[in-house]
Amino acid sequence: MIKKKHTVPFIAKTVSGLEGILASELEELGAGNIRILKRAVGFDGDTALLYRINYCCRTALRILKPVLESEVRQQKQLYEAVRSIAWEELFEPRFTFAIDSVIHDTVFTNSQYVSQLAKDAVADRLRDAWGRRPSVNLDDPDIRINVHIYKEACTLSLDTSGASLHKRGYRRSAGPAPMNEVLAAGLILLSGWDKKSVMIDPMCGSGTLLIEAALLAKKVPPGAFRKEFGFMRWKDFDVELWHRVKEKADGHTRNCIAGLLGSDLSPHAILNARENIRSAKLNNEIKLHACSFESLKPPAGKGWVVTNPPYDERLQIEDIIAFYKKIGDVLKKKFTGYEAWVISSDLKALKFIGLHPSKKITIFNGPLECRFVRFDLY
Repeated sequence: MIKKKHTVPFIAKTVSGLEGILASELEELGAGNIRILKRAVGFDGDTALLYRINYCCRTALRILKPVLESEVRQQKQLYEAVRSIAWEELFEPRFTFAIDSVIHDTVFTNSQYVSQLAKDAVADRLRDAWGRRPSVNLDDPDIRINVHIYKEACTLSLDTSGASLHKRGYRRSAGPAPMNEVLAAGLILLSGWDKKSVMIDPMCGSGTLLIEAALLAKKVPPGAFRKEFGFMRWKDFDVELWHRVKEKADGHTRNCIAGLLGSDLSPHAILNARENIRSAKLNNEIKLHACSFESLKPPAGKGWVVTNPPYDERLQIEDIIAFYKKIGDVLKKKFTGYEAWVISSDLKALKFIGLHPSKKITIFNGPLECRFVRFDLY
């Protein structure tokens, strides 16, 4: 008789607009009972899957493990719900903890107050169990607890990831508006890049899109540069299982056959990109040029352009309309045969590229609502 794996529910948080891509990734990694939520995807899995997804998933920001779902209409109900959990079975006296709270359309009006109330409930429970209260560490806690309240529904979860999974560990230098690594990986996946054709970012900044593309093509796990994850500090952390999961994922890496090319008008941006590329051990995979978009010479034939041109207050452009017209002109003249993808929050400027978009995807870059637009250059 085959022994059935013990699975529990998890929630993977992501960027708004990447839920579908994240669901596909989770399915490929072995997750079951996948549910698409708002800025998140729910799934079921065992401990090995939890380790694998934290290490291998490119488009998840955090992996949460729900430990309680309760209805709360007032402060006392929230306090009692949090206190009802046997925190002493999860904590050791030396552990520190922190609470993150997110609230929507609820009787509670202040997320910091919710965090404080939940903190008191956890601390009081542990004081009764140990005879003393645990310490709080907001910056680097051993246990990070997430409280999510929507209307009257409260979900209490353990954060299995620790630092956000977009913090890959390879970034050494950044310009004024660096792209979130999870968003960058999501854009590459949304573009449908085949992982073998040329891919160009002609406004590459600190190189995030190119690095994420190279890691994808080489099948390097995005967590390969991180030193730790939140679950490693838990009492039940299975070191042997973690090493087996990690070794199996690392064993799938391969050579990159695609041509990855980046350019930027700013020599300083190119220096930053080079440092990050070196940190990610991708010197041989990515070629960089300090030059303007219009002077870049793309290889002939089929290819992808995926780029994040300036579009917000952090990177001022004197005449944004003229700038976007120039993007369209260069794409038409120099990139015949390519598929071009441009992300921007300036929806008016995007229209001045002057090409008919074959696809538009709404996605958020931080608080900015953007369009990720595809142009087919025949």
